[in-house]
Order: sequence, then C-alpha cells, then structure tokens
Amino acid sequence: MGAVPSRLSWRVATVRAVQPETQRVLSLVLDVPGWDGHQPGQHIDVRLTAADGYQAQRSYSISSAPEDPAITITVERLDDGEVSPYLADVLRPGDGLELRGPIGGWFTWTTQDGGPLLLVAGGSGLAPLMAMLRHRAARRSTVPVRLLYSSRGFDDIIYRAELDRLVSHDPDLAVVHTLTRSQPPGWTGYARRIDGAMLAAVAWAPEARPLAMVCGPTPMVEAVADALVALGHDPGRIRTERFGPTGG
Repeated sequence: MGAVPSRLSWRVATVRAVQPETQRVLSLVLDVPGWDGHQPGQHIDVRLTAADGYQAQRSYSISSAPEDPAITITVERLDDGEVSPYLADVLRPGDGLELRGPIGGWFTWTTQDGGPLLLVAGGSGLAPLMAMLRHRAARRSTVPVRLLYSSRGFDDIIYRAELDRLVSHDPDLAVVHTLTRSQPPGWTGYARRIDGAMLAAVAWAPEARPLAMVCGPTPMVEAVADALVALGHDPGRIRTERFGPTGG
C-alpha cells in the first residue's frame, strides 16, 4: 500500500474544466488524488516548474464547497504575473497541475460556526467567501449572511449569475454590490470604495456580534477592518485575508 500524501506534500492534480468568470478571471476545476477535503476559506499552493528547473509558486483560495467532489480555484490573470498567465492561457482540461494543501485554519467558516455572518470582498477576494456561500447552500443552512462586494465595474463581478441565483432562493442571504470605476446605465447601487458609512448601512449592529470575514487587496482589507472597529464591532470577531497586487 502506498503512502497517503499529507496536505503539505506536493501532488499533481488534473484539470477537469476551465470556466471563464469575467474577461480577466477564470475558475479551474481540479481532480486531486488523495484529497481529504477542506474547510471553506482555506487555500492551496500551486507550483510551476520550467524546463530549466526554475520554479514559481503562488497561493490560491479554494472557491468550491467541501461538499463538491472536485476542488475549484479562481484565478485573476495578471499581465506581469509569473503564474496566473500560465493558468489562464495555457492550462486545458486533462493537463496536470502541481499543488499542495489545503492550508490555513484561521480564515475559515462552516455552518457550525453560526452567525450572523458578514462577508466583505474586493475583486477576486470573493473566492474564499464563495466557498463559504456554496458550503452554506449545500447544507441548506439558514445562518443569516450579508455579502458586501466591491468590483471595478458590472462586468467585473465574479460569479454574478450564481450570486443572483443564490439570493433569489434564499431569504436569509443578502448581496450588496459597489462598483468603484464604472457603472452601467440605470445603476442604483453604491458607486465608491467601501467605507464606514457603507458598512454601517449594510452590516448588522455591533450588538448582534456578527462574525466578519474580509478578503481582498491589502489596503481595502485594512480600511474595512479599521472601519468596523470604529463602528463598535469586536476586533476578535473580525477575520481578514489579504493579497498584494503581485500575487498572481
């Protein structure tokens, strides 16, 4: 009997499907041998090795629910990235991809953790929060959830159709969008970066003690966390995950 790979052992996954999400974002559905499951919010490391032996490694949040048979990562293509252009432009179904994981235990949420749950995301920072929403839907949970999601424009909203579908079937889920750079004709939603006033309007009162999960670019995450504390929310109930502009 062969050794069972640990979560920190490198293994080769097989690409099952490539799913476009927006013009610059796609999801890779992966079959991973020996995968023992994950918690919503965890991530994997991906490693690429060039013919000359040079290696590049990046971390990607898992966007699929643990109930799904395969795992999914959602990748934003960065023109100057070492890894994301290969994942976005080269990989095809049937190809192999070296990875290890799942990794991380602080920025996670399952339905057993309860709520109310406040999710705040910027751009592709929605990926680990989407794993939480998909997990919640798979469990048919009624934990109250509010998602505040910042995108550059309407066409940059990742998982837009799926979010609309989830909201339409779930009275305990609310999704609020803000578009920071461009808005379509007739747009009546927010049209600025997330700030304290927006959080005060969307979030529960501090007395409700919501658990806040915040993910996105570092400046946004820090601003949101500071604003929530200024509004009176318990810092111990605010969990953050951040990424930099060169993370792909």
